[in-house]
Amino acid sequence: MSLNVGSVDRVLRLVIGVLFILAKIANWVGGGWGWALAIIGVVLIITALVGYCPLYGVCGISTSGRK
Repeated sequence: MSLNVGSVDRVLRLVIGVLFILAKIANWVGGGWGWALAIIGVVLIITALVGYCPLYGVCGISTSGRK
């Protein structure tokens, strides 16, 4: 498993992930949509911290500059 998420992509994933989780916690988005955003936020944060996105791997995408 090689890294396929670049530094700018990682920062964006962290920021968006935190905002999605905050949207659920602050009840900006309620119900099922709020939970969906929270789950997506957790996934974004994990992929940012690990530096690997399985979806990028399947699609052959890399923002890290590595092949």
